[in-house]
Amino acid sequence: MNETVLFAVLSLSAIGVASAVILYFVAQKFKVIEDPRIDVVNEILPGANCGGCGLAGCRAFAEELVKTGDLSKLNCPVGGSDTMKQIASVLGLEAEEKEPMIAVVRCNGSRINAPQKVIFDGAESCAFAHALSAGESGCPNGCLGLGDCVVSCKFDAIYISPETGLPVVSDEKCVACGACVTACPRKIIELRKKGKKDRRIFVSCVNTEKGGPAKKNCSVACIGCGKCVKECPYDAITMQNNLAYIDYDKCRLCRKCAPVCPTGAILETNFPLRKEKPGEPGTEKVAEPVTAG
Repeated sequence: MNETVLFAVLSLSAIGVASAVILYFVAQKFKVIEDPRIDVVNEILPGANCGGCGLAGCRAFAEELVKTGDLSKLNCPVGGSDTMKQIASVLGLEAEEKEPMIAVVRCNGSRINAPQKVIFDGAESCAFAHALSAGESGCPNGCLGLGDCVVSCKFDAIYISPETGLPVVSDEKCVACGACVTACPRKIIELRKKGKKDRRIFVSCVNTEKGGPAKKNCSVACIGCGKCVKECPYDAITMQNNLAYIDYDKCRLCRKCAPVCPTGAILETNFPLRKEKPGEPGTEKVAEPVTAG
């Protein structure tokens, strides 16, 4: 009996030692030596793990930066230019200065502009409503206002306005991570350049219906008339599928397009009020009432 127990113990010990030796050599052969710069870069990153860089998180972004050694196609929207410059100094590279971006809501179909025609009674989710209906206003491309974009934002930079029922983006909080862009099933949210002095001009409509149906559902819809295209001196506006689009790289913020839009679909953000010119619509003087003395 004792010999049997001793033999079993020795056999198990021998198997254990042999397994340990095999595992050691396997570990040495397949050992991955990680570049210490990855930890340094990861410490510089904001740690938001928002996916705005196009990768799974900050750690994956740091690994990709060190692996490729190229900053031209990689950018952290949360950290911005300052963060990328710090990373560049660690990696011995140069960081290209990139203009800050911001999320822009390209829909102005508020409760006044796009009145409710039906009532949606279902899950409070834009993705769910988009799969089942055209929306309460009847516009098949307009904002559904159920807040999938709000839920997706990790920075509290977007909320649904109780007055208009549309998303509102905070200029101060938005980091252009793109989470709201991905979350919106109607693709009405776009990342655009913030612009000089935070000024932007864009077509606040994504409806591709023809003029009549589009105007029927929303009074400020783009009707594809093409007047803005003809007016732009910089070829920054194109027309496709009955919808105008302003290229922010070509746009010089001259503001010539907005006044000619018959529906007011082109929005101007953070500009000073226009100076009224005699003869323009809406500038006629109204006679003041005369008070008998």
